[in-house]
Amino acid sequence: MENDPLINLKGMSLEEYSYLKQVVAGMNPRQAQNFVMFYSDRRKDPQEILLFTLLGFLGVAGIQRFITGQMGMGILYFLTLGLCFIGTIVDIVNHKSITLEFNRKAAYESAQLVKIMSDQGTETPS
Repeated sequence: MENDPLINLKGMSLEEYSYLKQVVAGMNPRQAQNFVMFYSDRRKDPQEILLFTLLGFLGVAGIQRFITGQMGMGILYFLTLGLCFIGTIVDIVNHKSITLEFNRKAAYESAQLVKIMSDQGTETPS
C-alpha cells in the first residue's frame, strides 16, 4: 500500500482531501511531504473558523474574515457589527465553505512554493 502524506492532516473533509489529492498528484514523495508540511502550517480547521465567527456575537464581528485573509469584509463586518449580525449568522451557516475556500488558496500557495523549491533544486526548507 502506498504511503499517503495527506493522512497526517487532521479534521479534513472529503472535499478538501479530494482536492489535495489532485494537487499532489504530479509530485514525487519528497515534494508531497514538503507540500504537506507547508500546507499544514497554513490551513485552517472549520472548528476554528466557527469559533471565531461565534466571537462576532460578543462584539468582535468579522474576525473570521480577517483570519481568512478577507480584509475588506473583515473591516465591513467590524464597523457594522457583522452587518447587524445577519452576516455573522450567514457565516455561521457557511463556515465550512469559508474554510474550504481559504484552504484551497493555501494549498495552491503551498504547491507553488514546493514547485519553486524544486525548480531551484532545494527540496527541503532551510
